[in-house]
Amino acid sequence: MLGTGKKISHALQGLWWIHVDVFSNTPLQGNGLAVFPEARHLSSDQMLALAQELRQFETIFLCGPTDGSDVRARIFTMEEELDFAGHPLLGAAAVLHYLNNSKADGLWQFALNKSNVSTCTTTRPHGFWAEMDQGIPFFEPLPSASSVSPILNGLGLEHSDLADELPVATVSTGLPYVIVPVKSSSLARAQITCADFEQRLQELGGKFVYILDPATCEGRTWDNLGIVEDIATGSAAGPAAAYLQRYCSAPDQVTLHQGRFAGRASQITATCDPRTGSVRVSGDVVVVAEGRFL
Repeated sequence: MLGTGKKISHALQGLWWIHVDVFSNTPLQGNGLAVFPEARHLSSDQMLALAQELRQFETIFLCGPTDGSDVRARIFTMEEELDFAGHPLLGAAAVLHYLNNSKADGLWQFALNKSNVSTCTTTRPHGFWAEMDQGIPFFEPLPSASSVSPILNGLGLEHSDLADELPVATVSTGLPYVIVPVKSSSLARAQITCADFEQRLQELGGKFVYILDPATCEGRTWDNLGIVEDIATGSAAGPAAAYLQRYCSAPDQVTLHQGRFAGRASQITATCDPRTGSVRVSGDVVVVAEGRFL
């Protein structure tokens, strides 16, 4: 870890980060994110400790060039490192555009632990519009009704809360989500209520859950202990859009709403490309603040 006393000061001295709000064109709305543009000297333990210190849902560390070349990126929650996430990559792309101070569109390629992700950015009056290609969605085989019951039970829901004639399905565009379609009246009641929820999700091939109201395209998700509700989840937007297109005959482009129950309204645009089958996820990004350790 970072250590104590002088070791902390030495490790952090001069380290800086930029705070952005993703999936909103208004500061202090959307999903907050800390981006560390110069993090190549940090260890994994140090990155985790910094993510815990800043207490954002996710924090991203850039460990390579910032001029449009491939950028090595690492993403941490307060509990662990992730191989993929949505709003950190979009926020980081906007930060790179901001630091390059260019009016032209930006193209940014991120090298993650297990994949490369392409993003592009455009300047807007409020800040930036950022888009990422999440690739072709992967659908796990549909689970049986009996295997869905532990998931519903862990959310404080019952089979009667499910949207009529729609299946629970596990979908991934980099991070597998168990999509649980619910009636509008049930969305507000959902909450993780058990300590072993992550293990229950694994039985269906999922890492996280995404509760989705297909009637309004509004969703919710949490960390797997149910302690923190995510405000806007880019990594879930691709799977949700693919789900809506396959099972609800949704149009190629949908706007997903999230964050209402956390008091920070957010909007995510997700587009299923009819030519390639891939999903693009995009949204607004606002640069809010810069911080530096003394």
